[in-house]
Amino acid sequence: MPGLAGDDAKAGLPPRWVAGTPPPEIATTIREDVLASIFLGYHGTSDARYLEHARCSYRGPLRQLPLGGGRPIRAPPNAGGERMRVLTVNAGSSSLRLGLCEGDGAVIRRIAEVKYEGTQIVVAWLESFLAQAPSEVDAVAHRVVHGGEHMTSSRLIDAGVEGEIERLAPLAPLHNPPALQWIRACRRVLGDRVPQVAVFDTAFYCHLPAVARAYALPLETCRELGIRRYGFHGIAHQAMWRRWRQLRPDLEDGGRVISLQLGAGCSATAIARGGPLDTSMGFSPLEGLVMATRPGDVDPGAMVYLQRALGWGPNELDDLLNNHSGLLGLSGLSGDMRVLLSSDSPEARLAVELYCYRARKYVGAYMAVLAGADGILFGGGVGEHAPQVRQAILRDMEWCGIALDPEANAAATSGEHRISLADSLDVWVVPVDEAAVLAEEAIRVVSKIGDEGGQM
Repeated sequence: MPGLAGDDAKAGLPPRWVAGTPPPEIATTIREDVLASIFLGYHGTSDARYLEHARCSYRGPLRQLPLGGGRPIRAPPNAGGERMRVLTVNAGSSSLRLGLCEGDGAVIRRIAEVKYEGTQIVVAWLESFLAQAPSEVDAVAHRVVHGGEHMTSSRLIDAGVEGEIERLAPLAPLHNPPALQWIRACRRVLGDRVPQVAVFDTAFYCHLPAVARAYALPLETCRELGIRRYGFHGIAHQAMWRRWRQLRPDLEDGGRVISLQLGAGCSATAIARGGPLDTSMGFSPLEGLVMATRPGDVDPGAMVYLQRALGWGPNELDDLLNNHSGLLGLSGLSGDMRVLLSSDSPEARLAVELYCYRARKYVGAYMAVLAGADGILFGGGVGEHAPQVRQAILRDMEWCGIALDPEANAAATSGEHRISLADSLDVWVVPVDEAAVLAEEAIRVVSKIGDEGGQM
């Protein structure tokens, strides 16, 4: 029988399966032969030790969702009328999510989804997921973190788009390279006949106000090299905002909302009537909030000093900032919030406190940017599942109208919940449905090309 991993139980997070098989209430379980296939593809062996590791690290067997279930997401009017099956590929900085969605031009529904921990490219994961899909896919949608100045909308992937994703890889080294590898893996598995669409995180922020977009560096140099604040996690913040509009239809275009996407990567966005006015990430996904292995805001002078004092070049500094900083660097223990919340070490406590303090600073700053807010939204693995973190971020903010309901907050460890008191501005936990946005964009792009008589 499965058991709870100790850290998960203490942190009040969803369980990791540490032994045995998932419980019977999971409609479709991962099969032993699929586990063997997955780890044969990566480790070169189907040894039982690796199958046991699969159970420990695999966070959610393939969930078969009823076709009529889930919350329907409205697709744009120009999405076309043909029903399409879309494979969604979301390669994050610490995990991979595969999903299957169906859209008929008016409604998009999630059919199946699976999450794999790790950043390795294992083609067997893709093959095993597709083998269990109820039918062939018509298109593939990829989340691509950095689209730069030119990729300001979703694009059908061709050689030029691939080249631009690769060119921008140094600006998002944890994200763009694996996204590119999964694009090529999908092409190997599905062939050229299945169109693939890149959906860019940065596109949501392409119209940031100039004051939120610019750095106070020499203007000509910035123009020449494309140095500006691009913003990231745009798909996640867009998904949260769309759900917020449904929760508060009385507000014109959603009013003013602050959304926090808190996972391995973390960001905050200030949105006014559907348009982002500011966001915490900038030129790269390093700026802003404290993250699992990234520091967020840091004095550039400290970086120059490190290079001089240690004789480092750009590669060493890049590795430090992307892989050895943030919660991991400060605690010396882990970048996993669950581990830190269950630790009694002073360093772990400091890491969590700084994480929450930095987020609280951004909430306060964005209250000023928006001249007040109608709502606060929490999403992402930490934002959705860690009540202690949400409480610490919004502690002592009654001065600006924010008051958590302690019992509602403590109970909100999965799913959608309002966690604020009745006389507070709304604070909600909103599961982030990036797959629906990815599928919607793919249907829109592919349908438009079909309507124009283009070839795919």
